[in-house]
Amino acid sequence: MVAKFDPPMRAVTDLNAESADPNLPPWIARPKNAPAYHGFPLLEGSECEGFKFGVITSPDADSTSEEAVSWGDAYVVAPDGSRAGIVWCTGGEPEPVVLPPSEGRWGVYAFRFSHPVRNRHDLVRNLHEILPRLREYFEAARISHPESTNSGMLRDD
Repeated sequence: MVAKFDPPMRAVTDLNAESADPNLPPWIARPKNAPAYHGFPLLEGSECEGFKFGVITSPDADSTSEEAVSWGDAYVVAPDGSRAGIVWCTGGEPEPVVLPPSEGRWGVYAFRFSHPVRNRHDLVRNLHEILPRLREYFEAARISHPESTNSGMLRDD
């Protein structure tokens, strides 16, 4: 079963991120050598076991509704600074690998969350829950696709 992805979601932009074009958001006009997901902010308080999480689409539920957010996009930053994408939903059974590892990104992975998402705190809770599987993807990519990670080069960003 494929998850249904509506309503449309609002992108969250890191207001401090540099853009290569002042007329475009930084995630469209990434500066040369900027990492994957540049222009999207890290989630405060999301670090867990050396991994940090960032947000692409807003996890905040509509204030006029009691309904939780049903899907979204996020990313993870590994301890070496390399990144992978996360597509999440709260229903359906998504295919686990959306995109395999490639240069500069150790893949994009889909997950079904077990808890509703109404805000950033809920999102972080669910992201921490999937960390063991993300760590497995990261370790596999380090071995089979070293170009997708920063193996041997620990960064602090």
